[in-house]
Amino acid sequence: MNLEQVRQAYASVAEAYIGLFGTREQVHPDDLAFVGRHLAGRPGAVLDLGCGPGHLTDHLRSLGVDATGVDLVPEFIAHARATHPDGRYHLGSLHRLDAADNSLAGILAWYSLIHLPPQDLDGVLAEFQRAISRSGTLVLGLFDGGVEEVAAFDHKVVTAYRWPFDEVSARLARAGFTEVERLRRPGDDRHRPHGAIAAVAA
Repeated sequence: MNLEQVRQAYASVAEAYIGLFGTREQVHPDDLAFVGRHLAGRPGAVLDLGCGPGHLTDHLRSLGVDATGVDLVPEFIAHARATHPDGRYHLGSLHRLDAADNSLAGILAWYSLIHLPPQDLDGVLAEFQRAISRSGTLVLGLFDGGVEEVAAFDHKVVTAYRWPFDEVSARLARAGFTEVERLRRPGDDRHRPHGAIAAVAA
């Protein structure tokens, strides 16, 4: 799976995706609280990587965060700019951040790592570590794999991966982050098991 395949897959369903997930009202209140708890109230720039329709970037900005949305799908960036004209939204890749070393107060990667092949995760976390300041915060949203190994599954858009959270935490530690909180929510008839991890850069 490469970035161009992911971009094309999301571009092909952008309108439907925006309708299903494109407002903060469609985000679970626990998730909004988790994101705000770890990224609000701190000075400095925050990147929302894989911002999609831009609703979480806008949520962060409503909390006083200096947040910028970044996504590789032009259709999402166009929607975000039109819907949230006071915000900042740019095309970009989480593999190569447009940020100087140690310049970011925080990074939100909410379901933007789910399509990464497992062997690519360490490199992306290293790029996050390069750009984030000491004591800066990284917040990840992921599909929860429980105690099993990393496993691919047929996501409705393009192949994605479930992650055991202890494995994610271990990889964060190797990249120079320390986990400070995790949130896990079991699946139901409509949703897969979900979780989030917040970590601080050493």
